[in-house]
Amino acid sequence: MSVRPVVIYGEPVLHRRAEAVTEFDDALRELIEDMYATMDAANGVGLAAPQIGVGLRIFTYEMANDDGVPHRGVVINPVVTTSGKPSEDPDPHDDAEGCLSVPGESFPLVRPLRAHVIGQDVEGNRLEWDATGWFARCMQHEYDHLNGTLYVDRLEGRWARKGKRMLKANGWNVPGLTWMPGVDADPFGHDDVDADGDVEIVEGARGSDQVTVPEGGETERR
Repeated sequence: MSVRPVVIYGEPVLHRRAEAVTEFDDALRELIEDMYATMDAANGVGLAAPQIGVGLRIFTYEMANDDGVPHRGVVINPVVTTSGKPSEDPDPHDDAEGCLSVPGESFPLVRPLRAHVIGQDVEGNRLEWDATGWFARCMQHEYDHLNGTLYVDRLEGRWARKGKRMLKANGWNVPGLTWMPGVDADPFGHDDVDADGDVEIVEGARGSDQVTVPEGGETERR
């Protein structure tokens, strides 16, 4: 298995609908192993294939949940449906969401509290479950990736305006930008070390891809 570069907002594969998986073979298994390795190296809780430049309808996840679903897995050719979106404004802390393809940033976003997930496993067998809470958010976030939508595209009001300014300030929204998990500085601060030599986990909500918010983190052009 190999850790692959994570592509950043502006890479075309992130902004178009991914193609269905039709071959459940060794090449698919190898891709999924690379996705797990990349997700782990990036300290993420989810990763969609487009985030490593592959336009296929696959996502991996690792998240504890109260829904009786394995905490780690893959969903292929998913269909995710939801209840109605809550009407309240997003809480800047409790609803903070982030993404490995928008590294080091976080914005509040309200999502439905429940999601119904149907898909296939690596052998092509049917998967189906109901997700709640942050696990439901994770499922929705990763499913969005397969439809060419990133969470910053869903921001509303002043958060949408701040998101657009952030993309411009970072020089994103152009093709060719990546960061390399395990090589580049972790943009979400998981490799920050405090004065005692301990790893410092920067506070943040937990949900999709990654949502901790330190300063710093670098990107590089392919």
